[in-house]
Formats: sequence, C-alpha cells, structure tokens
Amino acid sequence: MPYEWIDTANQSGDRPAEIELHCWPYRSLPRRDMVLFIGATAVLISLPLIVVLGSPILWGLLPFFLIALGAVWYALERSYRDGEILEELHLTPDEIRIDRHNPRGPDQHWDANPHWVQIALDHKDGPVENYVTLRGAGREVELGAFLMPDERAALYSELKQRLDAVRT
Repeated sequence: MPYEWIDTANQSGDRPAEIELHCWPYRSLPRRDMVLFIGATAVLISLPLIVVLGSPILWGLLPFFLIALGAVWYALERSYRDGEILEELHLTPDEIRIDRHNPRGPDQHWDANPHWVQIALDHKDGPVENYVTLRGAGREVELGAFLMPDERAALYSELKQRLDAVRT
C-alpha cells in the first residue's frame, strides 16, 4: 500500500511515544520504466519515417516527430511532479498533526488534541468513495484522498485503532 506506519517507542517501551503515518500517491509507472516507454515510443513513431529516409520530406516530418515525443515526455514529467504529494500524520498522546507537502504551492498543516478529534469514513457522501476525514480544532481535513477506495477504508480502520490506543 502507498502508506506506511512508523511507531517510535518511548523510554518505558509499553506503548509508542509517537506514531507516524506517511501517505503518498501510487506510482503505476516507475521512473526506470518511463525511460523504456519513451524509448519504445520513439522507435514506434519513427518507423513510418523509414519510408521517407533520404528524401526532403523527412525534414518536414521530423519536427512533428520531435514535438510528439517531447509532448509525451512533458506529460509524464508533469504527472511525476504532481504526484510528489506527501502527507505525514504525527500522533502522540498530546497532539495529532497532519503535514501535507504539496508539489506546487505551500505546505498545509493541521493540529488538534487527539482526545477531541473525530474520524469519519463517508462511503458515498464525499467527493470520492470512502472519504476519510478528521475533525478537530474547528476544522475538518481529508486524509489520503489520492488513495484507492479500499486503501482508504483500510487506512480508516488502522487509524481508528491507533487513535483509540492513544486516547486510553
């Protein structure tokens, strides 16, 4: 799953001093495979150019070939930059804090007392299916909106267990 829990034990070792959650979007095309995809695209697009090799028509078609290849590369790079979102949740007995690092734009922060935070899972009412929200300190924030619906449901149950453990 595109999230991980990190439990930091306190001095007595009986329960975690701080629990961290790191969430990030799923990458269906790793960077290494992107290079292979760009190479395969270049080969497939250039196959029709073999027919006009050695003629002046090649020079008329070559700019369009390069523009198409550049557009594919730009779109994939833009997708990677947009997917550099990282959400960090820090949970201690005294505070719950969410830091969202956006690829473009300022970072977003939210904190509250974990004893007063309400966690909700909206199955159909939210903008996405299984919409996970935390409400506290006068605000409502979403968590893991970029995750798949089943991943958000699993995240909700895991977060609820950890939040209940911190509250006791």
